Amino acid sequence: MIAEGQDNAEEIFPIVDENGVPIGKATRGECHGGKKLLHPVVHLHVFNPKGELFLQRRPEWKDIQPGKWDTAVGGHIDYGENVSDALRREAYEELALTGYEFTHLLSYIFESEREREYVNVFITVTSLTPQPSRETAGGRFWTLEELKENLGKGVFTPNFEQEFQTHVLPNLSKYSIFAAES
Repeated sequence: MIAEGQDNAEEIFPIVDENGVPIGKATRGECHGGKKLLHPVVHLHVFNPKGELFLQRRPEWKDIQPGKWDTAVGGHIDYGENVSDALRREAYEELALTGYEFTHLLSYIFESEREREYVNVFITVTSLTPQPSRETAGGRFWTLEELKENLGKGVFTPNFEQEFQTHVLPNLSKYSIFAAES
């Protein structure tokens, strides 16, 4: 039995090829233990109508990047689960979000010292209020100025910083709430 406030090292993740196609399975412990088995995740960037981005704070008990601010919703795809079902499940589990529309931004491979992830990135603009669960250490909306001011200062996860700067910021002009800033 896994205690609350602890990741399940025996949880089964799909292993995918570099196109995101499942080719096997492995445990969380194997995927996060330095073997760099490529496993899929979902990320959802949640903007409010004012153009502020919601971020969650990772709990101190997480096995990767504890205590850092991160993408509003980020989670692993379960073995046998499809991407959109995983996104909806994670958004509900982490922020109690339901009934929102989302857009797939892109998929890419992220690699750290310990793991490799096939990241499926989504974005939503919603007036729904996120309700952080016990899977997080809370969360809040950040202005784009606050985000830019804190980049490179160890406040955010490296994965969030890279994704935000490389993929999210350059695509914001596609959304009407950011039209004045482009």
